[in-house]
Amino acid sequence: MELGIGIGWRPEIADAVEELPGVDWVEVVAENICPGHLPAALTRLRSRGTRIVPHGVSLGLGGADRPSAHRLADLAERATALGAPLVTEHIAFVRAGGVLTASPQLEAGHLLPVPRTWDALKVLCENVRIAQDSLPVPLALENIAALISWPGEELTEGQFLAELVERTGVGLLIDVANLHTNHVNRGENPATALDGLPVEAIAYVHVAGGTERDGIWHDTHSHPVTEPILDILSDLRARVSPPGVLLERDDDFPPKEELAAELTTIRGRVAGQPAAPRGEARARGGLGARPKVVESSSPDARERVALSQAALLSALVAGTPAPEGFDSQRLRVQSRALAAKRADVVAKVAPELPEILGEGYRAAFLAYAKGRPMCDGYRRDALHFAEQLLVSGRPDDENARRLLTRWWEERAGAHPPRRGTRLVRAARAALVRR
Repeated sequence: MELGIGIGWRPEIADAVEELPGVDWVEVVAENICPGHLPAALTRLRSRGTRIVPHGVSLGLGGADRPSAHRLADLAERATALGAPLVTEHIAFVRAGGVLTASPQLEAGHLLPVPRTWDALKVLCENVRIAQDSLPVPLALENIAALISWPGEELTEGQFLAELVERTGVGLLIDVANLHTNHVNRGENPATALDGLPVEAIAYVHVAGGTERDGIWHDTHSHPVTEPILDILSDLRARVSPPGVLLERDDDFPPKEELAAELTTIRGRVAGQPAAPRGEARARGGLGARPKVVESSSPDARERVALSQAALLSALVAGTPAPEGFDSQRLRVQSRALAAKRADVVAKVAPELPEILGEGYRAAFLAYAKGRPMCDGYRRDALHFAEQLLVSGRPDDENARRLLTRWWEERAGAHPPRRGTRLVRAARAALVRR
């Protein structure tokens, strides 16, 4: 399935994407669109023949729990609404705890690496097969960037991905920026990873920018693509002709002309070096093919994976001790990064909060997050944050406290209160303050 050169569609650059020359397809974050109310810009793109691929971020297929039927149904609905040729997700876990560990379920709010062990591979493969059976189009999975490494890993990145494809027939979405990130942060050679990949299973490729701070590469998606990342793209291109290559940008969007220039550079790298002959296709088959032999994970494997992931996530978001074998300094860096991202996302889903709290928003949220892990998504997190501030008598400014109270009351119930209810609550709040 040839896709060509694409760009990640975001509302902030919707107009620019429509005007960019040579964009063959776009990718959208699946959770950010509503099938019954597609943005007009996406509808226009689809009407002129631009392919649209939904890219999920919340399934957590690398987690110990089986994937949520509700989330799978939502992803399938989006694929159908967009007429998508395939859907993509990540080889990652995003939540841990719950029934398998008899502990509260915690959410990372971010993609965390799966341990490259045989136990984790078995669990991942079973979860992938469940997802494949629930989706109306083929599935491809992305390698992720990471700040931390699991101790006692039994497989390399290339071996892990090759086994995954062998056992499930799933496609691969290879992010060359993530290969660079893992090179800087974990010492993993991108060429070695590419050597082990089943390149014929690649559905498409991601290219994105980042920045280095204090010896750590941050995969920000808000900086220009650097030369080392483009070099990895060229190395991959020398091995295979990828069906599609896509530029990702999630924040600090540059002018349309800069996006066009990056796409031109990417197009040149893809066209500039012929791929080596593919040779005979391996037994893995192509995108969407399924192997004849399937293997289920054992309950013990799921439980072991559940316990290890819960211990790691608890250390990252709840302040529990670092599990044995992990780099404590790296865990602290990852923990701060998770808290910062959490603050940023809450500010986006509830923009009224930084407006009400002003410059004090970030410090207040980070103090709240330090002792309260996220358990029910960002919108509920925003409500809990506001509630905790109000319970503690903050903010100090009376007008800000009144605005925050009104904001919380209008969103805390199943339905926003009617005008009469709001007036009664405001009167009660005034009496309490006297």
